[in-house]
Parts: sequence; C-alpha cells; structure tokens
Amino acid sequence: MPKPLVAILCPKEFRFTDHAATIETPIVADAADVKTLWLDYHSPFPAEVFDATAIILWHGPLVDAGIIARLKNCRAIIRNGVGFDTVDTTAAAQAGIPVCNVPDYGTEEVADHAIALSLALYRQLFPLDAEAKRLGWKIATQHKMRRLSTQTFGLVGLGRIGTATALRAKALGFRVVFYDPYVPSGVQKAVGVARVNTLDELLRVADLVSIHCPSTTETRGMIGEKEIARMKPGSFLVNTARGDIVKKAPVFAALRAGHLAGAGLDVVEAEPLRTAEEAATPNLICTCHAAFCSPEGMVEMRSTSARIARAAVLGEAVWNRVN
Repeated sequence: MPKPLVAILCPKEFRFTDHAATIETPIVADAADVKTLWLDYHSPFPAEVFDATAIILWHGPLVDAGIIARLKNCRAIIRNGVGFDTVDTTAAAQAGIPVCNVPDYGTEEVADHAIALSLALYRQLFPLDAEAKRLGWKIATQHKMRRLSTQTFGLVGLGRIGTATALRAKALGFRVVFYDPYVPSGVQKAVGVARVNTLDELLRVADLVSIHCPSTTETRGMIGEKEIARMKPGSFLVNTARGDIVKKAPVFAALRAGHLAGAGLDVVEAEPLRTAEEAATPNLICTCHAAFCSPEGMVEMRSTSARIARAAVLGEAVWNRVN
C-alpha cells in the first residue's frame, strides 16, 4: 500500500528553495512520503492536498472552513511558525483536526530583533549613519538619544518572546513593565518586572511600547488612533509580532506630527509597505518581517513541524495544539 502523505504547502511568493524538503524528509520518511507543493496565494489547492494525512503550511495559504471540509484523511495541520491566523481553527476543531504551531523556534531571534530596533531608535543609529555619510557631524538627533536607565520599556504580551525581550531589556537597564491579561498572577515576580492591569495604563507610563502578542480577533487593530494618542509624546513604538495588531495610518501620522519620536516595525498592516509616501515616513525603521530569521531557527522550526507531522501520521499525540 502507498505511504501516507505529508504535504508541505508553500506560496510561490515565498522564495523557498529546498524543493527536496531535506530537513523534513529524514524525520518523516519511515512513516510517510513528503511532498512540497507551490501555490499561488489564492489558487485552488491541488487534489493531492485533500488526501494528505498531515499538512505543513509555510506563510499561508488560507485554510478556511471550505478547505477543511474537503480534507479526507488529515490528522494535523501544522503552521511553520508562531502565527496560525491563516487557519480556521474552529472549523478544524469541529472536524477533529488538530491545528499546531511552532511557538518557540524563533524566541531568541525575535527578542533580539525587538531589542535591536529599540536600541537603533534610542541611539538614533540610522540618522547618525546618514549624517556621517553626508560628511556631516552635527548630531542633529541628539535630543532623541536617552539614557536607557531613565526609560520605561513597556511590553504588550509576556509569552515566550515577550519574556525573552523583557529579560534583555532588564539587562540593558530599562525599567520593564508589561500588560497581559492571560499571564497568571505572580509571573511578574518570577521574571522581576512590573505589571499593569490595563493597556491604557501601559501606554501612559511606557517610553517605548513593544508588541508581543498573537494576531487574534481580540488583538487585531488593538493599537489604533486612540491608543497612539495615549502614548507619551516623544515615545517609541516597536512591533515584531503581527502587522494587523497595529494600524499603520495613525502610526505614520503620529510620526509625521512628531507625537511619536520613532517606530521600529518588522511587520506592518497589509505588508509590505505600499507606497513611496509610506516609505518616506520620518523616524521610521522598517524591516522585512525578518525578525525570526536565522539558519538555526529555520532548522529548529522545520524539524519541529516534521516531528509533529510524523506523530500525527503514526496516530500519536501531537503537541503545540492551538484549537
């Protein structure tokens, strides 16, 4: 009899080059065949997907209730990465299909990236670099350069990445405070940071706000015009989580108006940046949804997804289930 199939779905827009799935295949080969399928983001799924015993998703595509209803043999849908908002988790649960993610593969990388963006803003690295390369030496942005020990680093979310970021910020001398209604009482004592009970309070006390929560119906658009207005004049905003948590129009408007002194965005709403006007926003550092990137992190992520897929094929318990 033919082996079960583990299908790896990859949008063509994502330049994935390991056609042979050299990380996944050795892990899964004794239990299933592995095949990588390239799709246009909104194209119909090939028929073989609906026969797969496990599906691994790269950056989408959308797996909605209609797709899930057609999965004949699927025992797990695994999202290569932390976010799983491209999968209808409710429909999958109703169909008895676990949806799993890989929440810990890029913890160090994303935390490091959040801190790197924060330091670049506080120490004005990019304006100073541009000034030096114009052969200037005026240090025009010196009024934005602050002593870190006088600053409050505010985190929205204290999960794995939020905690790793908090510890790094503490080590740099920041006063660290967080808002997360889902973290148990007492975690702040274990980590050694301060806790506030509302987002509004965090926005009012933080000199820098760093986003570390998933994209959900509760968090999408959570940082909008009213929230930006509540932030301290001259404060900074960093987002290495999901773009749709922060509405970009009010952020860009606040940067142009000078209410925000700077923003470091690895992710943006409706990414990537769409216009030259957006790209020319003053005091904006924007990276390419790349905070998770490192060769080590990618191997860890793909290996974890493959192990979950193998367990599903063998009828064993899966982990990192989100539904």
